[in-house]
Amino acid sequence: MNSTAVFRRVVMTACGASLVLASAACTTTTRQVTETRPVMRNSAPSTASELHIADTALDSGNFELATSLFEKAVQADPRSVPGLTGLGNTLYTIGDFTRANVYYQRASKVDPNATAPLIGIGRVAIHQRRFDDAISTYHRVLAMSPNDPLASAGLGAALDLNGDHAGAQTVLRQALTVNPGDPLLSVNLGLSLILGGNPREGANVLLDVTRYPAAPPQARQNLALAYGLLGNTEAAAEILAHDMPKASVNDNLRYYEAQRARIAQPATSAAPLPLPLPSTAARVGLVPAAQIQAASLR
Repeated sequence: MNSTAVFRRVVMTACGASLVLASAACTTTTRQVTETRPVMRNSAPSTASELHIADTALDSGNFELATSLFEKAVQADPRSVPGLTGLGNTLYTIGDFTRANVYYQRASKVDPNATAPLIGIGRVAIHQRRFDDAISTYHRVLAMSPNDPLASAGLGAALDLNGDHAGAQTVLRQALTVNPGDPLLSVNLGLSLILGGNPREGANVLLDVTRYPAAPPQARQNLALAYGLLGNTEAAAEILAHDMPKASVNDNLRYYEAQRARIAQPATSAAPLPLPLPSTAARVGLVPAAQIQAASLR
């Protein structure tokens, strides 16, 4: 096994698939807040208005209100694709992936050409490590909506986690030619380059994202990972300090050091380690928190 293969295996151990919704790894996740229209006194809001309010509630983290309004829309119309998809998004955000998938599937059955529930189905498949299913689903979306940034980001994430870093980078670069500067695509491309054994180029891509004040924490964490693997611990520590307490920064730096030592070992002595499940790193305290962003909610 060559040194690049060892590097990939070590980095993949560090980088579980964490599908961030509005935190954007493997986003920003850039989530768009939908403006709501004011509800006039003595008038009942329309279903469309309530769906707008539900979307905004979900974006702001008010899951109880979002759930109530999406359920109301589905009760009024059991075939409401926005309502069913909204319930799926809400359940996905709180980590109930199995039930989220039920609503996404119901919405997709009502309208097979609707891309939003399909993107949700793809996200759930990644979380459940069904990467081939995710890849197939995102290809289906892209066949209907070529170079859709969310589907392209999801496909890139699924390919990366399935070990096809070259394929992921091709997809992400192509999407960036049509959606130049898209932060979700750029963050995923930067991490893909790191996963593929090219942390220096990955860092250069991520630097273009992190120079903006509103850069998502995932971009900074992935950049810190690149610097850590390159041995620039001072830069990695400075970046991590934006989002983490000192103890967590030190944990990450120790982890980077351990991974550099593994990479430096002869290839035959670098035993493979299992790739963590999505969100495992956060749950058991593994570092670094590099994340692959599969898509935002919408």
